Amino acid sequence: MVKHIVMFKLQGSDESRREVALRFKAALDALPGQIDVLQSIEVALNENPAEEWDIVLTAIVPTMQDVAVYAAHPAHVAAAAIIKDAKQARACVDYNSGD
Repeated sequence: MVKHIVMFKLQGSDESRREVALRFKAALDALPGQIDVLQSIEVALNENPAEEWDIVLTAIVPTMQDVAVYAAHPAHVAAAAIIKDAKQARACVDYNSGD
Protein backbone atom coordinates (compact mmCIF):
# COMPACT_ATOMS: atom_id res chain seq x y z
CA MET A 1 0.00 0.00 0.00
CA VAL A 2 1.36 3.42 -0.99
CA LYS A 3 0.63 6.64 0.83
CA HIS A 4 0.75 9.71 -1.37
CA ILE A 5 1.06 12.79 0.85
CA VAL A 6 0.90 16.23 -0.73
CA MET A 7 0.95 19.75 0.73
CA PHE A 8 0.01 22.90 -1.15
CA LYS A 9 0.83 26.51 -0.44
CA LEU A 10 -1.55 28.94 -2.13
CA GLN A 11 -1.14 32.59 -3.02
CA GLY A 12 -3.64 35.41 -2.67
CA SER A 13 -5.67 36.88 0.15
CA ASP A 14 -6.73 34.75 3.09
CA GLU A 15 -10.29 34.77 1.74
CA SER A 16 -9.37 33.80 -1.82
CA ARG A 17 -7.02 31.04 -0.63
CA ARG A 18 -9.72 29.60 1.63
CA GLU A 19 -12.34 29.70 -1.13
CA VAL A 20 -10.06 27.89 -3.59
CA ALA A 21 -8.98 25.40 -0.90
CA LEU A 22 -12.59 24.54 -0.06
CA ARG A 23 -13.48 23.95 -3.72
CA PHE A 24 -10.35 21.83 -4.17
CA LYS A 25 -11.13 19.80 -1.03
CA ALA A 26 -14.68 19.11 -2.23
CA ALA A 27 -13.40 17.89 -5.60
CA LEU A 28 -10.75 15.66 -3.99
CA ASP A 29 -13.21 14.24 -1.45
CA ALA A 30 -15.33 12.99 -4.39
CA LEU A 31 -12.45 11.09 -6.05
CA PRO A 32 -12.68 7.69 -4.28
CA GLY A 33 -15.97 7.00 -6.05
CA GLN A 34 -14.46 7.94 -9.40
CA ILE A 35 -10.95 6.44 -9.43
CA ASP A 36 -10.78 2.66 -8.99
CA VAL A 37 -7.21 2.52 -7.63
CA LEU A 38 -7.88 5.19 -5.00
CA GLN A 39 -8.61 3.30 -1.80
CA SER A 40 -9.07 6.43 0.30
CA ILE A 41 -8.22 10.09 0.51
CA GLU A 42 -8.10 12.48 3.44
CA VAL A 43 -7.96 16.20 2.70
CA ALA A 44 -7.56 18.90 5.34
CA LEU A 45 -7.13 22.67 5.42
CA ASN A 46 -4.54 24.18 7.72
CA GLU A 47 -6.10 25.83 10.75
CA ASN A 48 -2.84 27.17 12.23
CA PRO A 49 -2.22 30.75 11.00
CA ALA A 50 1.41 30.50 12.14
CA GLU A 51 2.09 27.89 9.43
CA GLU A 52 2.60 28.57 5.71
CA TRP A 53 0.99 25.55 4.01
CA ASP A 54 -2.72 25.66 3.21
CA ILE A 55 -3.80 22.13 2.26
CA VAL A 56 -2.61 18.61 3.00
CA LEU A 57 -3.86 15.37 1.51
CA THR A 58 -3.12 11.72 2.05
CA ALA A 59 -4.23 9.38 -0.71
CA ILE A 60 -3.85 5.62 -0.42
CA VAL A 61 -3.38 3.41 -3.48
CA PRO A 62 -2.20 -0.22 -3.81
CA THR A 63 1.11 0.35 -5.68
CA MET A 64 3.53 3.05 -6.73
CA GLN A 65 2.32 2.58 -10.32
CA ASP A 66 -1.18 3.42 -9.11
CA VAL A 67 0.03 6.86 -8.00
CA ALA A 68 0.55 7.61 -11.70
CA VAL A 69 -2.87 6.15 -12.58
CA TYR A 70 -4.47 8.36 -9.92
CA ALA A 71 -2.56 11.45 -11.05
CA ALA A 72 -3.51 11.02 -14.72
CA HIS A 73 -7.19 10.23 -14.12
CA PRO A 74 -9.46 12.93 -15.66
CA ALA A 75 -11.29 13.51 -12.36
CA HIS A 76 -7.99 14.17 -10.58
CA VAL A 77 -6.77 16.40 -13.40
CA ALA A 78 -10.01 18.42 -13.13
CA ALA A 79 -9.58 18.75 -9.36
CA ALA A 80 -5.97 19.90 -9.77
CA ALA A 81 -7.11 22.57 -12.25
CA ILE A 82 -9.08 24.24 -9.43
CA ILE A 83 -5.89 25.38 -7.69
CA LYS A 84 -3.69 25.78 -10.77
CA ASP A 85 -3.68 29.60 -10.74
CA ALA A 86 -3.51 29.89 -6.93
CA LYS A 87 -0.78 27.28 -6.33
CA GLN A 88 2.45 28.81 -5.07
CA ALA A 89 4.22 25.60 -4.01
CA ARG A 90 3.69 21.85 -3.78
CA ALA A 91 5.52 19.26 -1.68
CA CYS A 92 5.00 15.52 -2.05
CA VAL A 93 6.15 12.28 -0.45
CA ASP A 94 5.15 8.82 -1.73
CA TYR A 95 6.07 5.83 0.38
CA ASN A 96 5.19 2.18 0.83
CA SER A 97 3.41 1.99 4.16
CA GLY A 98 3.94 -1.77 4.48
CA ASP A 99 0.27 -2.36 5.30
